[in-house]
Amino acid sequence: MTQAQQNNPIEEILREHSVMILDGALATELEQHGCDLDDPLWSARVLIENPDVIVQVHTDYFRAGADCAITSSYQATVDGFSKRGIGEQAALDLIRKTVELAAQARDDVWAEVQNSVLENTEVTPEGNSSLMDTKKQTSFVPEKGPLVRPRPLVAASVGPYGAYLADGSEYIGHYGVTDETLAEFHRPRIAALLEAGADILALETIPSLQEARVLVDLLKEFPHAYAWLSFSLKDGTTISEGTPIETCAQLFGSEPQIAAIGLNCAPMEVVTEAVSILSRTSDKPVIVYPNSGEVYDAATKTWSGQGTCGSMSDASEQWVAAGAKIIGGCCRTTPHQIGELAKKWR
Repeated sequence: MTQAQQNNPIEEILREHSVMILDGALATELEQHGCDLDDPLWSARVLIENPDVIVQVHTDYFRAGADCAITSSYQATVDGFSKRGIGEQAALDLIRKTVELAAQARDDVWAEVQNSVLENTEVTPEGNSSLMDTKKQTSFVPEKGPLVRPRPLVAASVGPYGAYLADGSEYIGHYGVTDETLAEFHRPRIAALLEAGADILALETIPSLQEARVLVDLLKEFPHAYAWLSFSLKDGTTISEGTPIETCAQLFGSEPQIAAIGLNCAPMEVVTEAVSILSRTSDKPVIVYPNSGEVYDAATKTWSGQGTCGSMSDASEQWVAAGAKIIGGCCRTTPHQIGELAKKWR
């Protein structure tokens, strides 16, 4: 057994917990804190201008009960920073910083969790520890005891090539570029994120079979790394550029470095169907983190329509019944929704 196979972080969590809880939208919360994301760099702009706010958002999600934070590197790339006059080394430093910020928030909150457990634990005359008053514990250590929550992970976001283009093509996927172009684009960011100590890579919002193949092949250059692979969807049966999601599960379901496979940034209405297909086609844990249900206009960079994120907790019952093991939120979801998920599945 290789070192990588011994340290699959998702496998370790799911061995002890039936459901793993992800965080929710980063950009939505950054805007709530007054950040202006009207920029091709999107949340990566905040990484340059106000990184402390990123730490605060990660902290809010961890305190709500998230078992994993997804870093602010979705749109942080060497090519993107270069357009802002930022050199390669400085760009790589910023990319590594996204992991450091998330880890800082995780470590601070985890210390709070441990202190809360210790404060509510007494040593019996026999020398054993027992919980005194579990109701005094914080929300992330409820009545079930201190082992109810695993030490959270830091997942390094590897957004698609289309995110760098900033034209909405991560929801279309037809880039018209070669495999080599995609590999050269993704390679330095992946290397930097892993060097910074990310627990796992989040290959997320992937719209095309071509880009998924390139990323999975690129992962083999880092043999001790794990990643989850999540697609953007056209509907409940196909990814954005039209490939059946069943085909994706068949192609990547046996890849040893892929720790989970699923979907993100899709409306909740299509999730159950997609999860059902994935769970019956692949033995990999199914990961799902949908958006609020609103519609994004890439031209105006605005959202419209009615959000349905308030029902995420209820909808998650169907997702878990269909086979989902890892659940969170994407665009326009909040710590409140993640907190509700954590309460339901703890």
